[in-house]
Amino acid sequence: MTAVSILGATGSVGRSAVKVLAGAGDRFRVEAVAGGRDAKALAEVAISLNARFAAIADPAAGAELKSLLAGTGIASGAGQGAVLEAAAREADIVIAGISGIAGLEPTVAAFAAGRRIGVANKECLVAAGDFFMAEAARVGADLFPVDSEHNAVFQALAPAPRRAVEQVVITASGGPFRTATREVIARATPADALKHPNWSMGAKITIDSATLMNKGLELIEAHHLFAVPPEQLDVVVHPESIVHGLVSFVDGSVVAVLAMPDMALPIAHCLAHPERLPTDCKRLDLAALGRLTFEKPDTERFPCLRLAREALAEGGAAPTILNGANEVAVAAFLDGRIGFYGIASTVQETLERSARGRAPGSVAEAMDMDGEARRIALSLLPKFAAKAS
Repeated sequence: MTAVSILGATGSVGRSAVKVLAGAGDRFRVEAVAGGRDAKALAEVAISLNARFAAIADPAAGAELKSLLAGTGIASGAGQGAVLEAAAREADIVIAGISGIAGLEPTVAAFAAGRRIGVANKECLVAAGDFFMAEAARVGADLFPVDSEHNAVFQALAPAPRRAVEQVVITASGGPFRTATREVIARATPADALKHPNWSMGAKITIDSATLMNKGLELIEAHHLFAVPPEQLDVVVHPESIVHGLVSFVDGSVVAVLAMPDMALPIAHCLAHPERLPTDCKRLDLAALGRLTFEKPDTERFPCLRLAREALAEGGAAPTILNGANEVAVAAFLDGRIGFYGIASTVQETLERSARGRAPGSVAEAMDMDGEARRIALSLLPKFAAKAS
């Protein structure tokens, strides 16, 4: 049996992984699961998968988790040390689904020779991409993209050598404000921005989708994962979310991966590759869909995509600063402290005020740079509070 651990087991990626594993019979066993603060949800996951170990990041939730697991034979722990233990325990595959910069240290802790790391945390590659890729190579860990777009690109790249690649394109749904005017977007509330048309995701990534920052982060992620230079990366808005990624080759051909929007698909691909794991995901019926549409992204209405592109082109510490400032700004928007466009304004001014040097060379350096970016971003929030609506 293949041993699997899930970091971020109670989040949207984790729930999809649980769904896939539950339907895979006895092909996999679960070594460890880790979650953030919800002890009840984590205990339910651990019990349903018969995990050997469960770790909760919030130390205050440790007693509740232990009580909920009493008599099950499942060991538990609480705090960052327990999460790192869950990441490092013996497993063949680790699904790294802890969101935000908080996922960087546990994901790196999961690196081991020959181990497959299902990377569902894009911030690891945005905030510390050079170090992250180099460390995985040094240790001998196999990075496998779990984001639907990057998993699609991974599959589309397979038919030809990398030198034959002309362009890599990831798709964006356009989010809830795809057709809205700038004036309407400026008045958007968190509730408005959380109404994603196609995907069910966590709050932070859903807001990133609404600002198109998510696509900018994914461009940076693709640059590191596939060693594709920034000028060969692009985004196209595709509201149906059926085409997830496209690769153009030097002969003019294009390979695309199509599927109904369901995170279970890339997770199943990660778990079983190079085989295909049967799933109960909805099948694609192109005739029933009728048509697929594509548009260029509008960086005037969605300036976060432009900021991410600029950070990618600049390199060094710029993506780390971009990511930290964005996390602060999104949290402030969700709390009603700034308006929708305050997110982009906070990120842009944080970049302008930051000392942008070389890229971080370790987890500690990435966390230090992230912390400084957050301090600057937090200091800027009052400046944009008056624009909240």
